[in-house]
Amino acid sequence: MAKDVLTGIRFLSGNYACVEGGIAAGCRFYAGYPITPSNEIAERMSVRMPQVGGIYIQMEDELASMAALVGASWAGGRSMSATSGPGFSLMQENIGLAAMMEAPCVIVDVMRGSPSTGLPTAVGQADVMQARWGSHGDYEIIALSPSSPQETFDFIIKAFNLAERWRVPAIVLMDEVVGHMWERVIIPPKEEIELVFRKKPSKPKEEFLPFKADKDLVPEMAIAGEGYRFHVTGLTHNIKGYPDTTEKAQAPLVRRLVDKIRKNAEKIIDIEEYYTEDAKVVLVSYGISYRVCQYALSKARSNGLKVGIVKLNTVWPFPERRIQELAKQIKAFVVVEINLGQIAFEVERAAHGECETTLVPHAGGYIHNPEDIYEAVKKIL
Repeated sequence: MAKDVLTGIRFLSGNYACVEGGIAAGCRFYAGYPITPSNEIAERMSVRMPQVGGIYIQMEDELASMAALVGASWAGGRSMSATSGPGFSLMQENIGLAAMMEAPCVIVDVMRGSPSTGLPTAVGQADVMQARWGSHGDYEIIALSPSSPQETFDFIIKAFNLAERWRVPAIVLMDEVVGHMWERVIIPPKEEIELVFRKKPSKPKEEFLPFKADKDLVPEMAIAGEGYRFHVTGLTHNIKGYPDTTEKAQAPLVRRLVDKIRKNAEKIIDIEEYYTEDAKVVLVSYGISYRVCQYALSKARSNGLKVGIVKLNTVWPFPERRIQELAKQIKAFVVVEINLGQIAFEVERAAHGECETTLVPHAGGYIHNPEDIYEAVKKIL
């Protein structure tokens, strides 16, 4: 049997780093359906899962793949899938099921040009709102966005830890360029990788209530086969897990599903800031667009323009509080993303009119020209 964690310095694509990050995070169940540009993830998983004693299964479609993740999660597994835009759309119904059943799992969306089948082999970043609002009803998820193969490896581990800690689906919004980019990836020894696991039942089996939450609003989680009695359903349910389709049950359940993320958002949110202390314009970006912004930022600073940048490692929950703070001290935000305006609207909303919000849009197919970003900053200043 091969080593479960391939430690040391490796030369990996983002898609391959995604696989190795999942294995390092303890993922031992992968269910998916082929779709460009995420295919390399499924292909490598089909080899690596048997090597580490895990299970790889190609389902009949993405809807079934997502259902399999939920089942594997309740069976005690750390489960994962990967897809792209059209498949991500098909997963949405059962992402909502995972949110209602509080089944921790990880979904990787290697974003491509869209809508519909769009640009199957070219980059896009237009799935960020779908990640947040794709399924019906009120619920919360966590979404991360890596900008390199190294970050992909790291963020997959982080996504599993967040999913297990808060019992939610965690989404990794990779994009085609990062997925197909080959770079050095440093994989630490297995014993240095910190893993977080779901809370196990602390009460005797006869006293266990599967959806009775602790102070952090997250219930303990029993798994099938351990001898605990529990019932899970996508219907509105009581703390025993049994269907209770009444307003009396709906209000506290849905409020808790939302609040366990919203009230703990500052513990989850991860952003990086550079040069914001003296900035008059702040760039906001994520994924491959952040790396393009680095050139524009460097050129602007070298020409005496006071420009900073905020890198969104977690896209959801959105760092609303920090954007509000920065809005009071700067002239404008410049949002750079490969779509025609998604996170830009969140920035504008959070700024509350304290400063201008400018979008440098791109419909997809290739990355921004960094000169366009520089010119947008120069025009404002």
